[in-house]
Amino acid sequence: MFSRKLTRSIAAGAAAIAVAGGSYGIVSATSSGGSTAAASTTPAASSSPAASSSSPAASSGPGGGGSNARSGPAAGGSSGTVSSLSASGFTLTTSAGQKVTVKEASSTTYQNGTSPASASAITTGEPVLVLGTTSSTTITATQVIVQPAGSEGPAASSAAGVIPFQQGAPATTKTAGQIPADYTQGSGTLASGTTADKATEAALAAYPGGVVDRVVELGNGEYEVHYIGVNWPHHIFVNQDFKVIGAND
Repeated sequence: MFSRKLTRSIAAGAAAIAVAGGSYGIVSATSSGGSTAAASTTPAASSSPAASSSSPAASSGPGGGGSNARSGPAAGGSSGTVSSLSASGFTLTTSAGQKVTVKEASSTTYQNGTSPASASAITTGEPVLVLGTTSSTTITATQVIVQPAGSEGPAASSAAGVIPFQQGAPATTKTAGQIPADYTQGSGTLASGTTADKATEAALAAYPGGVVDRVVELGNGEYEVHYIGVNWPHHIFVNQDFKVIGAND
């Protein structure tokens, strides 16, 4: 089992990976093309995070969750506040109240803001961004970044439309911003590496509170980021410049 104590003795600069910088905002929802902003809301049954599209194999359908259903873990991540530590990792709580289990490994790298750090930077109460391989609400971290308080910025503030998951509460069917005109549920190719990390960061900055469990590159070069652990949104769309352009159920 991975030793947290051992990792925290590693030099701060060892193998740290730089994160693509910059703030990610939502491109204006009034720009032409694609779907228009917020449509009517329609309830659909949702009794657990899995029913609310928290499983990679969740069924598709209005308000019910998944598109681009895939089996097995994929690149993704989450952000939130460290709520507890363990010998093998830590638990974070997102701004929407979702609990996420983070597993660390000897290959996990750390940053404190933009500076290389070690595992000792991860302490209870710290806001963090975690990137890695996601399986439901468990992330095997490739990178953990301690974020300055309030670092989500205006983009996060504008995402008040995020609907936290509630046991037994109906999911919400609505659309915000633009949806790629040629988007079809189930289309695309799983993204990985830096590309998936950038799309994940953009989605989490614009819509904090959930967990990205996969990133799909669409035929036009844009991305569909699959979001779980919330009742809305379940799909966040990111353009080739890694700007969020829209979201839906």
